Amino acid sequence: MKAARVIGQNELTVEKIKKPILDKEKNILVKTKKVGICGSDRHILHGTNPLATIPRIVGHEVVGVVDEIYGDTQLNIGDHVVVEPIRPCGECYACSQNRPNVCKNLVVFGVHEDGGMREYFSINEKQLHKVDNNLSFEKSVLIEPLTIGAQATSRGNLQDGDTLLIQGAGPIGLCILRYAKLKDVKIIISDLDQSRLDYAKEQGADITINVKEKDLISEVNKITNGEGVNVSIDAVCIPKTFELSILVASAAGRVVVLGFDEQPANIVQMPITKNELTIVGSRLQTYKFTEVIKNMENGKFDDFDLVTHQFELSEATKAFEYIDKHPEQVKKAIINFN
Repeated sequence: MKAARVIGQNELTVEKIKKPILDKEKNILVKTKKVGICGSDRHILHGTNPLATIPRIVGHEVVGVVDEIYGDTQLNIGDHVVVEPIRPCGECYACSQNRPNVCKNLVVFGVHEDGGMREYFSINEKQLHKVDNNLSFEKSVLIEPLTIGAQATSRGNLQDGDTLLIQGAGPIGLCILRYAKLKDVKIIISDLDQSRLDYAKEQGADITINVKEKDLISEVNKITNGEGVNVSIDAVCIPKTFELSILVASAAGRVVVLGFDEQPANIVQMPITKNELTIVGSRLQTYKFTEVIKNMENGKFDDFDLVTHQFELSEATKAFEYIDKHPEQVKKAIINFN
């Protein structure tokens, strides 16, 4: 069978590997159908993901079909499944606090162990979630990214009546937007790219701000009559946007950070203490798959047409290069397995 493997910085190869053999630890063989290309996959390829190890078969936004079973399981051959990428130890402090997504010994599919960008993969059934077979693979491949949106809004304790700012109208910002729209909230989204903002407007954003043309702080103050936003989520994830996310927050506001940037940000204490802000990180997800799948199967995301580009496995290198060269054209690119 074939797989796409990162073998070094900016080196991706499609190679032949052996088909996995099942055992009691990895008791389900999945035939891959579609894999989304995430920003973190690109960071692994470019050598800028500090948490990844290489060589590595990437891909954690994965949907497929159960092809083979080892032993007893609640899954059946032919079931459509999505992968939950995290494999926690169950023993550390974070796990004891019911937060396995930040487990001290966390293993992430496609980051610390080989992921789904291969024709078949073996995995423990605990990391698979069954989805309705009538749901298209093109739609179900968005389930994992939507769990990131669910986690970010949950970490921000987003409530009906809140005003939310999302910095960044890329794939993650849009997933946060769509999940936030499940509540009765006012959503402001900012970006440098007007076409992305136009799409965000189509997807339910109440107000868009093109920060290439307007000052974010001034615009937020106008929109909120000087109060600031109740929840501020940074989906751009650079030091400057982290700084801004604090400066636009209201008194008693919540700031959610998703970035892994190791460069320092210029953060001052005054607005944090004066407004008693709550600043939290949001990584991966914690127990969000069930609710996201339910919402998707109930039609909540039927009009969320995020996938704009599709490539075959043999075109994996071309796919990554295309996203790098044409970021303004790509909302979500996926790899197809036929």
